[in-house]
Amino acid sequence: MSAENVFFTPVSKICQTDVVTCAPDLPLIEVAELMRARNISSLLVRDGEEPVGIVTDRDLRNKVVAPGIDPRERCARDIMNSPLVTIRESDYLFEALYLMSRRRIHRLCVVDAEGKLRGIVTDTDALRLHSRSPQQLMKEIEEAETPAELKTLRERMEHLVLHLRGTGVATRDLVQTVALLNDRLLIRLIELVRAARYPDLTDRFAFLVLGSEGRREQTLATDQDNAIVYADDLSEDELERLRAFSVDLIDNLIDIGVPACSGGIMAKNPEWRRSVSGWKQILDKWLRTPTPANILAGSMFFDLRTLYGDESFEQELKADIIAKLHGNNLFLVHSVSNAVAFLPPLDWFGRVKTERRGPHRGCIEVKKAGVFAITEGLKAMALQAGIGEGRTHDRVRGLQQAGILEAHQADSLLAAFDFLIALRLRAQLLKLERGEPMTNYLPLDHLNRIEVGRLKLALEEVKHFQGFLRHRFHLHQVSR
Repeated sequence: MSAENVFFTPVSKICQTDVVTCAPDLPLIEVAELMRARNISSLLVRDGEEPVGIVTDRDLRNKVVAPGIDPRERCARDIMNSPLVTIRESDYLFEALYLMSRRRIHRLCVVDAEGKLRGIVTDTDALRLHSRSPQQLMKEIEEAETPAELKTLRERMEHLVLHLRGTGVATRDLVQTVALLNDRLLIRLIELVRAARYPDLTDRFAFLVLGSEGRREQTLATDQDNAIVYADDLSEDELERLRAFSVDLIDNLIDIGVPACSGGIMAKNPEWRRSVSGWKQILDKWLRTPTPANILAGSMFFDLRTLYGDESFEQELKADIIAKLHGNNLFLVHSVSNAVAFLPPLDWFGRVKTERRGPHRGCIEVKKAGVFAITEGLKAMALQAGIGEGRTHDRVRGLQQAGILEAHQADSLLAAFDFLIALRLRAQLLKLERGEPMTNYLPLDHLNRIEVGRLKLALEEVKHFQGFLRHRFHLHQVSR
């Protein structure tokens, strides 16, 4: 989280709202007892609904104890600091810090637009923001000693993303933050599991992440998609240890809160744990027989990325994929056919269509509405052109440099993609705020008129892109 984002955090986001107050005529002996009982260093003095002053432990020391005044003979109004220095809840943190510095004080009373008490903010509250920064969370992940600690940190990660969104961080930066934190969390888990029970594990393997995680484009609701590739000449003992490690690792990953893949695309399953030659054989099968199951598996695997281990295996497999696809469009044609089957939810008049019944009535499923068509279509185009870059942005620019996409088409596609990803993350954060399971369903009534207009334009761009894909891959010649 950048310094400017920290300083532009609204005071309402960080102030303490559980504020202990007292009446102006409360005897100081009771003021001191109340502060001791609540373990606080200050007490707001309130006359009715209006905050009128503050008493601090420093006031008690300097104005009562040091002069030898009997606290039973004086009350809060006699030593309180007044008039009270206040700040509005909508003001930014930098304004609060400026006021505290100028007045040489350590806390401010937070009020609403009508002057009513909302809370209190202290200079130490600014320091608390560091515990809600990606840098601090990354450091704690690196220092975690048990999977249980990683589970707690993963839960904090979700709330960190919610906080960062509230400070105005761009969606693209948020998605990259999620990807980096997820990477470090999984790498640390691998290190812990390996050190604890598999110190003898071979180094001649790689743990691969696939799909959106392979592209570093996963959002909060993403389940796990992973695989393992290993050297062809491992011994039986080495293979058995790698099998046990894989099962142990994935079980721990599920335990810390990363959902299991409903389709079983996990390294603990034998079909997703193969030697280099084994992967080449199954890739050949997938590409020669593009059944729906093979299209799904192949499309997921094509986004492979080495998270841990020997990266040379990844390079060898990617080169094999490009070579197999060269001059053989059959698999890519069927893959694109699958992508264009998900039509954007627009009616004949260009209006956004929502779910008409069921628990998601009034919502759109953002991934199916356009994200899937863009990512899968671009993947097929990139593979056809021999472009190995994995991220959607990289693929678009690679296709533009190759002369396959025009500049205006590339820019429009990326604008649509980024907006839809922003809405997908928004849908998930809305569920998180409500304490509900995260989904990609976004209520349309949560968008203002400008946002609905942008959504229509994004979906129109998806529709145009699907038409471009149909023409490029000659889908009118393919019988589904």
